Amino acid sequence: MFARIVTFTCKPGQAKQVATKLGQNALPFLKAQHGFLDLVVLVSTTDPNEVIGQSFWTSREDAGRYNLELYPRIRDSVQDGLASTPVVETYDVDTSTAHRIAAGKIAA
Repeated sequence: MFARIVTFTCKPGQAKQVATKLGQNALPFLKAQHGFLDLVVLVSTTDPNEVIGQSFWTSREDAGRYNLELYPRIRDSVQDGLASTPVVETYDVDTSTAHRIAAGKIAA
């Protein structure tokens, strides 16, 4: 499994709107992408202008294809709320407990 972590530094007061747009605008397109597994959008509780987008992919190649073909459009859809260019980092996933997180949410 492979992960893309994108840090968005937002204009003051825009973090929640950027996060909402990422979920609403990106998710339908991501679900149609080959190899897409999951999207997690986080709004920082310590920096009111930071949003993190984490996407998970079956392979580095699938994530790379998304990065070239679709990511620029997703980034552009939130550009008006950003203070700077998003920072993209990539990782090989070593361990995941996502099934436990989902089960905990259902039980709550």
